Amino acid sequence: MAALIRKTFSVPPLGCNCSIIGDPVTKRAIVIDPGGDSARILHEVQKLGLTVSHILHTHAHFDHFLASGAMKQATGAALCLHQDDLDLWKNLEVQCRMFGVPFVSVPMPDYWLKDEERVLLGEHALIALHTPGHTPGSMSFHAPNEQLVLAGDTLFRGSIGRTDLWGGNFDTIEESIRERLYTLDDATIVVTGHGPETEIGREKESNQFFRVS
Repeated sequence: MAALIRKTFSVPPLGCNCSIIGDPVTKRAIVIDPGGDSARILHEVQKLGLTVSHILHTHAHFDHFLASGAMKQATGAALCLHQDDLDLWKNLEVQCRMFGVPFVSVPMPDYWLKDEERVLLGEHALIALHTPGHTPGSMSFHAPNEQLVLAGDTLFRGSIGRTDLWGGNFDTIEESIRERLYTLDDATIVVTGHGPETEIGREKESNQFFRVS
């Protein structure tokens, strides 16, 4: 089985890591967390020769879905979110106002992601893992064959996502990290919501919040 295509890059307004995941055979692609700059994202998709079928969101903080409406309009792709983040999604304008970011209208999600759901991409699949704590509906997307997990703002290199924003909970994010992410293979690459990538084994040994002794 040919390896998945992956392109991850930072987008404005807050440096969210947006990822394009593509199947090399069917040329179908999933975009994860189009936080902003839809023109850049679409350009990267075009350069890779891919067609976007789904837009997945790790959570519904504004900096992870500001470009979702423009992406949907340009590609016709389905917007996918865990239903527990619906209230956050519906309050995009409030979020933007609190951070001084211009508001851009975004349509409602087309599909509610479920825990352990397989999102198919050709012969490959991303497994949706419900990892609440940063937000109630936070999701991580695991590609077992690639030893890759896209964890959004749940886990960072040496740190974790904030729990002092809307719907955050420290005890819940600890449970998500220990039981859903730290149970993955140590060599699994973690694409974080912001900043550099890391590995599960590295975080288990050295994360300043949660280590495995």
